[in-house]
Amino acid sequence: MPDPASTFLGLSAPLWQALGLTLRLAAVTTLVLGLAGLPLAQWLNSTRSRLAPVLETLVSLPVVLPPTVIGFYVLVAFSPNHAPGSWWVALTGHSLAFTFTGLVIASVFYSLPFAVQPFQAALRSVPRELLDAGATLGAQPWRVFLRVHVPLAWRGIAAGLTLGFAHTLGEFGVVLMIGGSIPGVTKVASIALYDEVQKLEYPQAHAFAAVLLVLSFFLLLTVTLLQRRRT
Repeated sequence: MPDPASTFLGLSAPLWQALGLTLRLAAVTTLVLGLAGLPLAQWLNSTRSRLAPVLETLVSLPVVLPPTVIGFYVLVAFSPNHAPGSWWVALTGHSLAFTFTGLVIASVFYSLPFAVQPFQAALRSVPRELLDAGATLGAQPWRVFLRVHVPLAWRGIAAGLTLGFAHTLGEFGVVLMIGGSIPGVTKVASIALYDEVQKLEYPQAHAFAAVLLVLSFFLLLTVTLLQRRRT
C-alpha cells in the first residue's frame, strides 16, 4: 500500500506524475491538431481534387481501426530501419519510439479525425454569403478565412479541440505500443491505471479512475454545450 504521507486526494505521487504527463501530452497534441487540422479541414471542404476522398478516408481511419493496429504501424514507421524513423535518427541521433515526441506524433494521428470532422462541420455551417461578402471587398482568401470564417465557426472549432484533448486523455493501445511505460517520459494515465489494477491496488485504481472519469465528463459536457449553442 502507498504511504499516506506520499499521497494527495488518495493518489500517490507516481499517479499524479502520470496524470500531469497525460495533460501535457493532450495539450501539445491539441495545439498541433489546431494548427494542422484546421487548414486541413478547410482544404477538404473546399477542394475539388480527386485525392480529397482518399485523404479524408485516411484521416478517418483511426475511428474504426483498433488502436493496436495504428500503434504497430506507427512503431514500424518510427523504427531506425524504416523511413521516416531513419531520417529522425540521422537528424537527432535517437529513435522516436519510447519518447514523448513519439507519443505526440502518434497521438496527433490517432486523434486527428476527432478534431478535423468537427472542424469541417463548423466551417460548413458558416453561410457562404458572408464569406463571399468578404471576398467582394477585396480581401485575400487567407484573410477571409482568419478574419471571417474562423471567428464565425469558433464554437464548433472549440468543440473539436476539446474533443481532441479528451480523446488524447483516453489513449491506451497506441501510447502503449509507441511509448511503453517509462515513468515521467511515456507512462500516461491510462497505462498507470492499468498497472495499478495489475498490482491489485484497487483503492488507488478506483481513486485514479474517478479523477479521470470526472475530468472526461466535464470535457464532454463542454463539447455538448458548445455544440448546442452553435445549433
